[in-house]
Parts: sequence; C-alpha cells; structure tokens
Amino acid sequence: MDLSSPVVRSEDIYRTYWLYWRLLGVGGEHLILQVLDILITIFVTFWYPIHLIVGLFYETTLGDVCKGLPITAACFFASFKFVCFRWKLEEIRSIEGLLLELDQRALTEEERAFFDRNTQREANFVWKSFIVAYGLSNAAAIATVLFGKGHKLLYPAWFPYDVQASEQIYWLSVSYQIAGVSLQILQNLANDSYPPITFCVVAGHVRLLSMRLNRMGYKRELPKETVVRELVDNIEDHRKLMKIVQLLRSTMHLSQLGQFISSGINISMTLVNILFFADNNFARTYYGVYFMAMLLELFPCCYYGTLISVELNRLTDSIFSSNWVGMDRGYCRTLLIFMQLTLAKVEIRAGGMIGISLNAFFATIRMAYSFFTLAMSLRK
Repeated sequence: MDLSSPVVRSEDIYRTYWLYWRLLGVGGEHLILQVLDILITIFVTFWYPIHLIVGLFYETTLGDVCKGLPITAACFFASFKFVCFRWKLEEIRSIEGLLLELDQRALTEEERAFFDRNTQREANFVWKSFIVAYGLSNAAAIATVLFGKGHKLLYPAWFPYDVQASEQIYWLSVSYQIAGVSLQILQNLANDSYPPITFCVVAGHVRLLSMRLNRMGYKRELPKETVVRELVDNIEDHRKLMKIVQLLRSTMHLSQLGQFISSGINISMTLVNILFFADNNFARTYYGVYFMAMLLELFPCCYYGTLISVELNRLTDSIFSSNWVGMDRGYCRTLLIFMQLTLAKVEIRAGGMIGISLNAFFATIRMAYSFFTLAMSLRK
C-alpha cells in the first residue's frame, strides 16, 4: 500500500543532537578530534567554571557578586550536566536503538501522519528554539562588553595575571571568555535539547501504540491467531517503552537534578539583577533574554515529561476499547493482565526526588516569584 506520509524515522530528529557532540570532539576517531576533545575538556568543561567561581571570591561588592552568580551557576551546571550525559552516552544510544525498533511498527497512514505532523514537527521546533534562545543570550552578553563603558570582562572572573596590564592581554582574556562561553552554550545545547526531544518522541510512540491497541480485533476478516499476534506485538512494544523509561530514569537522574537547581538559582538571581544592578540598556536586554532562556531551558522538558505520563495513562482505555468480545478466555485473561500493567503510574524523577513534570516547572516559577516579591519589598 502506497502511503503518502513519510516513514517514521526517529533518527532524523537526533541528527543535530549528535552533531553537537561531534563539534565538541566527542567520539571522534581522528587525532585532531581527540586533541580538540582534550582541550575543550580541560579549558572549557573544567577550567571555565573554575575561573568564574574563583573570580566571585575576588569581588568586593554585592552587586558584582550578584552579576556574576547566574552565569557562574549556569556554567558550573552546564559542565556538570555535560559530564553526566557523556557518562551515559551508551544508554542514550540504547534508547535510540529501541526507538528505531518502535519506528518499524508504524505501518499505517494514520500513525505516520500523526508522527510527522505532531511529534517530529514539535521535536524539531524544540531544538531550533534552543538554538535561537541560547544564541540571542550569547549575543546580548557579548554586546554588553563591546558597547559597554570601560574595559570590563564579559563576566567577573579570575585570571593568573593582570587582565588590564595591556590592551592585547585584555582582549585576549575577553576572547577566551567569549570562546569559552560559546562552547559552553554548545555543550548546553546537547544537555538541554536531549530530554525534551526524547520525551516528545517517546510520548509520540506511546500515542502510536494507543492507536494500534484501539484497532485490535475490529477486522473481522482476520483470523483469531492474527489478532492474538497483534496483542503479543503490542505487549512487546509496551515492554520496549517501559525499558526506555527505565533508561531515561538512569540517564537523567543526576543531570536533571542539576537542571532544576541551576534554573532556580538563575531565575531568582536574574530577577535581582534586573531590579537592582542592570545599569544600562544592554545589561537590561541581556538579563531579559537570559531570563527567557532560563524558562525555555526548563519548560519543554517538564511539559513533555507530563505528556508521557498522560499518554501512558490512556493506554488502559485504549486496551478496553479494542474488540475483545467473542475472543477466547486465554486472550481475555492476557488482555486483563496487560491492562493491570498499564495502570501503574509512570514518572521520571530528577535525583529520585523531583518529578519531571509541569508541577515542578510551576513550583520553580512560584519560588522565583516569591524571591521577586521579597526583592521588591527590600527595594522600597
């Protein structure tokens, strides 16, 4: 049968994700890529957040500390998440392998059309949004240096020499900070785009499974053996989805905990900087863009985390909606056991404590708003 909708290919969604890793030199077999990986690991992943953290201790005013804290926290947790995800790359590849197997099960026009018009389109929109938000945030930060007053570093930091000793040394230091933060943003694109696009793809495959379950038994011309085979195949699909959820729990256990801590610090401190310490239009623009980037960093992951739970909860109704009337007792018993399995609540937790859902997102926003109102009262 000629299907007008394209074949479901989850790997197409991950092409840009794996490009981030290759640009960072990870997994390359060539000597140049291996050297690049070592240099980025030393001078960006580890040294960049260290030079920002040490720089905070040399600041003499509260304003400078508050200005440096958001980017210091962001860079520290970017490196933390990057190390966590790099440690779990084999599990990430295993998840993608299971998704490719589930892709092969989408055989009807309805399933392929849904995946193409919803899942794939939304996943592509998410990773493109991250590129735009992070790119604008970086451009706004660079603009504060290029168009600001005096010879100021991009961010408060410590160097083992006098940054203001000469024009060349100053611009060399600024160039390192610009290059370093750009590479940290590239690392963060790998860190932050993976959870939402993977949650989106998993939620899409749960919906496709729900479609297949709904259709079971309604083609009267099919023999009962074929219907039983469909049920077994669908149970196997559910097993693969639960295996993916199990791998996601392991992959995101520490990285997403760091994400929530980082977002809480950055959202709160960015509001303080906008209120008290943004002394020019470029600074206000930078903090405003940075604030929106922090929200974007957190919201898609929480939204699609909730969507996975919602879609999985619908499976029980889909199983009951299939045509089981007239089937033998063994089939109905298997169907009933399968329904019982789908009743279990499925949730992915960061650090085993914080559910990756919209509840966690709104809790973070409420915390930031409370901090904002406290800051406003102090300002008066």
